[in-house]
Amino acid sequence: MSRVAQTKLSETKEKKKYDTKADELATKQREISVSEFFLKNRHLLGFDNPRKSILTAVKEAVDNSLDACEEAGILPHVIVRVKAAEGQDKFKVVVQDNGPGIIPEQVPRIFGKLLYGSKFHKLSQTRGQQGIGISATAMYGQLTTGKPLKVITKTNPKKPAYYCEIVINTKTNEPQIIKEEYKEWDEVQTGTKLAVEMEAIYQKGKRSVDEYLKLTAISNPHTTITYYPPDSNDAIEFPRVTDKMPKEAKEIKPHPYGVELGMLMKMLQDTKATTLQSFLQTDFCRVSAHVAKEICDKAKLYEKARPARIARQEAEALYKSIQETKIMAPPSDCVSPIGEELLVKSLQKEVTADFYAAITRPPSVYRGNPFVVECAIAFGNGLPQDELVQVFRYANRVPLQYEQSACAVSKSIVDTTWRNYGLQQSRGALPLGPMVLMVHLASVWVPFTSESKEAIASYPEIVKEIKLALQECGRKLGIYIRKNIKAKEQRDKANLLERFIPEVAGALHSLTGESKSAIEEKLKMILARGLPALLKAGDEEKEEEKDGGQK
Repeated sequence: MSRVAQTKLSETKEKKKYDTKADELATKQREISVSEFFLKNRHLLGFDNPRKSILTAVKEAVDNSLDACEEAGILPHVIVRVKAAEGQDKFKVVVQDNGPGIIPEQVPRIFGKLLYGSKFHKLSQTRGQQGIGISATAMYGQLTTGKPLKVITKTNPKKPAYYCEIVINTKTNEPQIIKEEYKEWDEVQTGTKLAVEMEAIYQKGKRSVDEYLKLTAISNPHTTITYYPPDSNDAIEFPRVTDKMPKEAKEIKPHPYGVELGMLMKMLQDTKATTLQSFLQTDFCRVSAHVAKEICDKAKLYEKARPARIARQEAEALYKSIQETKIMAPPSDCVSPIGEELLVKSLQKEVTADFYAAITRPPSVYRGNPFVVECAIAFGNGLPQDELVQVFRYANRVPLQYEQSACAVSKSIVDTTWRNYGLQQSRGALPLGPMVLMVHLASVWVPFTSESKEAIASYPEIVKEIKLALQECGRKLGIYIRKNIKAKEQRDKANLLERFIPEVAGALHSLTGESKSAIEEKLKMILARGLPALLKAGDEEKEEEKDGGQK
C-alpha cells in the first residue's frame, strides 16, 4: 500500500473514532482534584516563595495547636523548632503542643486531606475556617522534598502515642499512610507534635517566623510559646501574662440577615422542621414565634406549610420578607475578644513605651455575622521617632503579616486624621511617630480577601467600627501628648531661653547703656510669668492618672 493510501486510511479511522469535534473535545474533559488545583496554585495558600512558606507552615501549625488547647480548656504551651535540614535551603519545622491530642482515625484526614475540618460550618470564633492550612503544609513539604509529614499524638497519659507518616495523593485528595505505629512518648501527658521538611529560606526581621511568634504572644496572653530558632541553641521564651482562659466562644445558628436566597432554598430542603414557622425558629437565631409568623404573613405564606415544598418564587418572597422584618441582632457570646486590660499587659510585655491604651468596641454585625473590633496603642521612648507607626493587624487572634495595603485595617488607619491627636501625617499615608498601633477583629466569620487569609475585606460596617476604635484610642493619645509631650517641649524651650539671658542682657547693655544686672532681672521676670504653668505640667509626668492603661 502506498504512503498516500496509508494516510487516507488513518484519517478515515480517526474520523470513525470521533463523530464530531465536540466528541473529541469531550474526551479531554476530566475532574480536577482540589489537591491538584492547590498544587498548581499554592500561592493562594501562602506558599508562593520560600521565605513566606516557612512562615505559613509555622502559622498553620501553631493556629491549630491553640484552637485545640482552647477547645479542651487547656492553657496552651506551644514549642516551635526550626532547624536546617540536609540540602540547600531545606528546613525542618517541628511544632508541639500540650492539647487534647487527636484520635488515630482522624489523623490521616486532618493532615492529609484538603478541605477537611470541623470549623467551616461552625458559627463561632475560631482561628482556622477552611480546613486547608495544615494539609497544604504537608503537600508543600511533599512537593519540595519528597518527604512525608510526620505526626505523633497522645490522647491518654496512660496509653502509648500514635505515630504515622503521611503523604497526599493529589489526584484523589486522599491521605496515604507510609508508616504507622504506637510508641511511648513521655514529653507530654497529652498533645500533638508534627514535623515537616520543606524547601524554605529563613530570615529574621519583618514578616519572619520570629515576628509572627512575638505577635501571636501579644494577641494570646494566656499562651506560653517556646521558640528554638535555627541560628541559636538557646530558646526564646514568650511567657503568658495570665492564667485565665479566654471566654469560650459559643456556637450560634445563622442569623436571617446573613443568609442569601440560594442558601435559604438549600436550608428549606435540608431542614428537619415540619412547618415553615418551626423552620424559621429552629434553624435561625433570634427568630421567635411572633417574628416567624410576621415573616410568613409578609411573604403571604402559610406558616404550617412544609419547608421542602416551598417553590423558588415562594422562597424569594420569604427572603424579601426577612429583609423587611425587624429582627434582633445575633448574640455576641459567639466571639471572644482579648479585652482592654490584657491588651495593655501583652503590649507592655513585648513593646517598650511610655504610654499604653486600649479600647474594645461593643459588638456589631455585618451580613448577620457578629464581630468585635479592638484597638491598642503603645507610644513613646523605646520606639523609632522618625518612622511610620508600626501596625499590628489581627483576625481572631491571628497576626496578618502580608497584604497590608489591601486590608480594611490599614485603609481605616490611613483615613483617620491623626494630626488631631498630635501626630504628623502626610495625605494618604500612615502617621509618623514613636507608636505601635494594634487592631484586632474577632468574628464568627472573618471576610478575608483571599485563601491565604492575610487581609480583611472592607465591609462598610467593619470599616466604621475600626475607625471608631482608632478614634477612641487617638483621643486618649491626644490627651497624653498635650499633658506631657507638649508641656515638656515648652519647658525645655523655657530652660533654653533662660541659659541665653546673660548673653541677651549683655547685648542690650551695650545698646542701651542700662545696667546688665537690671536687664537680667527683667528678662527673668518676663520668662517667669509663663514658667509656673509649664513647671506644673512637667511635674505631672511623674503622677499621671492611670486612664487607659497609661503609666
